[in-house]
This record gives sequence, C-alpha cells and structure tokens, in this order.
Amino acid sequence: YVIKVIAQTIQLLYTMLKIDQPSYILLQNPPGLPSIAVAWIACLFWRSKLIIDWHNYGYTIMSMNLGRNHLLVQIAKWYEKLFGRLSDYNLCVTNAMKEDLWVNCNIKAVTMYDKPASYFKETPLELQHRLYMKLAKDYEAFKPRYVFFLEAERSAFTEVDEKNGHVIKTRGRPALLISSTSWTASVYLSILNSFLSSPDYEQYINEGIKLPSLVCVITGKGPLKDYYNGLINKLHFKHIQICTPWLEAEDYPLLLGSADLGVCLHKSSSGLDLPMKVVDMFGCSLPVCAVYFECLHELVKHDENGLIFRDSNELAEQLKMLFLGFPTLEGKLHNFRKNLRASKQLRWDESWDQTVLPLFGQNE
Repeated sequence: YVIKVIAQTIQLLYTMLKIDQPSYILLQNPPGLPSIAVAWIACLFWRSKLIIDWHNYGYTIMSMNLGRNHLLVQIAKWYEKLFGRLSDYNLCVTNAMKEDLWVNCNIKAVTMYDKPASYFKETPLELQHRLYMKLAKDYEAFKPRYVFFLEAERSAFTEVDEKNGHVIKTRGRPALLISSTSWTASVYLSILNSFLSSPDYEQYINEGIKLPSLVCVITGKGPLKDYYNGLINKLHFKHIQICTPWLEAEDYPLLLGSADLGVCLHKSSSGLDLPMKVVDMFGCSLPVCAVYFECLHELVKHDENGLIFRDSNELAEQLKMLFLGFPTLEGKLHNFRKNLRASKQLRWDESWDQTVLPLFGQNE
C-alpha cells in the first residue's frame, strides 16, 4: 500500500502540474487515496478551485477486505475527512450522504443524483429482435424453444411474422430478467447463491400457478464468475435458464431496454450511495427488484417503480407476484413501467445544468 501510494502521488502530481492552468479541478471520490491530497496541492499551485464529487467513502470499500478496525482503514478514514474539508465545493449522490458529510465531517455538499445517459431507453421491437438473434448465436437461452419452420427467423422472445415481415413477440415467450455483478465476494453473491439453489419459483409453476419460464441474464465479469458458472451448470431447472454473457458496450443498454424486470443485489459499503445499475434500468423504464439497504428509498420507491426485498425467499415471492399471468398488460409490473415512463426523469446533462453549473457561477 505504502509503495503504491507514493508512486501514484509522484506520477499524478507530475502529470497535474504539467497541464494548462485550470479554473477548477473536479475529482470523483473514491478513489481518493492519494488523489484528493494531490488535487489539493495542484489547486494551491494553480490557484484553482477544488470540487470533490463524493460517490462513496474509500475507507468503507477498503474495510470490506481489511475490516473496519484495521489500522490502514482508520488512516484512510482520517485522511478522507481531513482533505475533504479542504475542498472548495462538494457534490454527493444521496441526501443521506449529504447529511453524513455535514454531521461527521463538517463538509457542506450539494446532492446531485446519478442520472442515466440518453442512450438508456426502451429498445424498439425490431432492435430487440436483432439483438436476440445476435446473442442466440452464442447463448442457448436466446434460441427459440421450438422451431416449426426452418425458414422462420425466430428467437426465444421474438419472431418475424411471415405474412407481413413485421417483428412480433413470440407467444408463450419466457420472461427476461436481467442483473449485473462484478463477481466478487459480497452479499450479492450470497443472495444470488441462495436464489439459484432455491426451487421456489419452479415449485410455483409445478403447482399449476400461471407463471412464465424465466431467462435470467447476469452480466459482468470478475474473479468468481467461473466458480458461479460451475454452480449454475450443475443446476437442472426445467423452467429457468441462466445466462452469464459479457456484453459489448453498445449491447448492454439495448438489453436493458428489452428486459421485463431488473434485479439489483448491490449493497453499499457505506450505506450512503446508490447503485448506478438501477439508475440505468430506470432510464430504460425497466422496473426493478432491489435488495434493501439504508438509503435505497431515495431511488427505488417500493410499490411505485419497483420492489425492495431482504432475502432470496422474498425475491421469489415478488417474482411470483409480478409475473403472474405474464405477459399481461395489467398488474404491478405493468403499472411500475407506466410510472417510470410518466416520471420523465432528468437525464445526466440536464441534471448537471440544474445542480452543478450554478456552483461555477458563484466563483465568477
């Protein structure tokens, strides 16, 4: 740690002192060690203003591996508080973090919620079909369950109507559920493991409840992906297929905009930040089931744009409720999507103009 911090300090300071004189230096934290101190020194040199964009606390992320009482974690906590107070302006991603910064660090911040980029939106049916056909080349879950005509252009979810050439949704199609993870040891994976091992959803269908088959797409890559793929391959579900693709950057928003439900199992290390993946899902008007943590209510409004659960059993119950009678244009899942469409949430650039741009004006 010490050698790494010293090397990065020298490299970053050298780079920042070579640039043209800036009026402002905008720094996202974390990572903040050593960048907060280096940016502050550069601001002294350039007589610039330092703006820190607080997305989380770096020391809480460090504590996930080392423990909260570890000496390095305590040093990192002291460092963040000390140099955080030396900034000129501060942004943060939740009101909970804004309050925490003020109460515990004496830092006054402005809340700027993360917002989706403009390319996160609902995907037209023709684009959905092209994406499904592309993914079907590599992933079994996207291939049609039954092929009656060799010439039919069909995926698990869509097909081309032979009469008029239009893309239509396949009758009796499965529901498409999407989630994302970095495949690291976390609460996420313990919940995922419990859900994958649970026969609840399968039992509901076997008991005669009118539920669709599920295609669960879990995107991302990370150190434990192969391990969990091994567990997934040992499962023998009849009505659930699990797919773990690594998507091209342009395909990820298209798949979000095509899905029926998003599932977020992110838990904040500090309890004060919000999952960006849910922000992107909401940009696509995609309802979400998300695991509970302290400030999640600032983003996911339970029973309005999604549902909040605490364990895998509650998640299975929510899936049963949301997908009952699927694909119906009634019920909670449809209402959540209608609410998201009607919310007309700000996009990132609009939010920046309203929240952050006035800060620069204060210094003119």
